[in-house]
Amino acid sequence: MATLGQDKFTYEVIENWAKLPNDWTFKEVGGVGADARDNVYVFSRGAHPMMVFDRDGNFLRSWGEGLFPRAHGVTMGPDETMFLTDDGDHTVRKCTLDGKVLFTLGTSGKPAPFMSGDPFHRCTHVAIDPRNGDFYVSDGYGNARVHKYTPDGKLLFSWGESGTDPGEFNIVHNIATDKDGWVYVADRENHRVQVFDPNGKFETQWVNMARPCGLYLDQQAGLAYIGELGAAIGPNAKARKLGPRVSIYNTEGQVLARLGEGPEGEEAGLFIAPHGICIDSRGDIYVGEVSWTHTGSRLSPPREIRSLQKLARKG
Repeated sequence: MATLGQDKFTYEVIENWAKLPNDWTFKEVGGVGADARDNVYVFSRGAHPMMVFDRDGNFLRSWGEGLFPRAHGVTMGPDETMFLTDDGDHTVRKCTLDGKVLFTLGTSGKPAPFMSGDPFHRCTHVAIDPRNGDFYVSDGYGNARVHKYTPDGKLLFSWGESGTDPGEFNIVHNIATDKDGWVYVADRENHRVQVFDPNGKFETQWVNMARPCGLYLDQQAGLAYIGELGAAIGPNAKARKLGPRVSIYNTEGQVLARLGEGPEGEEAGLFIAPHGICIDSRGDIYVGEVSWTHTGSRLSPPREIRSLQKLARKG
């Protein structure tokens, strides 16, 4: 049995947690979310994009077949809704928990011009301001922008451009908000998280991380969970302390724990490519990994490898 972390941030790795129907696979997991009942929503890139499990990993249902070409991000709303971001479709959909689409932002299959700043070109994630329901979209691979919307989907303003200075982005990959409305942006290839006020004004940045991909903020506890993708150069993937890993920060930017300091691997307690991350009401961590894109597709012969882990909190 593998254990990660220490003190109050100690976790037991629950192997083979998700009990998939016969012959079903995830292929890989772009995003993951948990609702108020601790049901877990796994947004995958296989034939069944959204698979729903109870907290023990029992399969409940699936939906979204044929609708999502490339699952990327899950953001749970406060009103039993969710936002699903599809970077391959260049859209953000607000859905009910059983899959009814309430509205769609972006034009399906049609990206905005590359680096135009207009929404969307391979958008990545959504964050909701808990104070008023305004939401932000990180955009993404073909843009270097954050867009802010009203709760009903009206664009208010956007900020950001390509670069390495404060307020600039090099793959704006994920986004989160805290209880006071501050906005946290995983600026992946700049190896940092930038923090902005609700008007897009740069406040500070957190550094000393390895390509932050997943980002989840526990608004009540003031904790940020960051899935770090790790080294971009193949030979460095065997090094220690470069990721892939999950790091836990407070909202002052202090590192509280690192989970997984070993190199990439399929063994319990190691990671391959952390991409989406969330916690449930008990503080258990769910990590979705884009293991097919990152590693499995490049093996000889190619094969699907583990793409979802549950870390049960012990501390």
